Amino acid sequence: MNESDRSALRRLADDGNEEAADRLTELAAERGDLEELWRLVDYGNENAADRLSEFAAERGDLEELQRLSDEGNEKAQGLLSELIRNIK
Repeated sequence: MNESDRSALRRLADDGNEEAADRLTELAAERGDLEELWRLVDYGNENAADRLSEFAAERGDLEELQRLSDEGNEKAQGLLSELIRNIK
């Protein structure tokens, strides 16, 4: 998928198309594009927040997991608890 295609998906997602937002999430996760995932989180996409939580947990990034958890992401809350338990 080229940048023009991603731009079209972004426009659809920005207009509230959840399928487009979910597709963008998949594409961003495949590329490891954390900036795009955060943009989608800022628009309220829970799938993007879940993927960011997974990436943060893989890196052991407690700060990012805390940020996502504070925003109400349940996956981040669970992963954060798990990582903290494993540290002790």
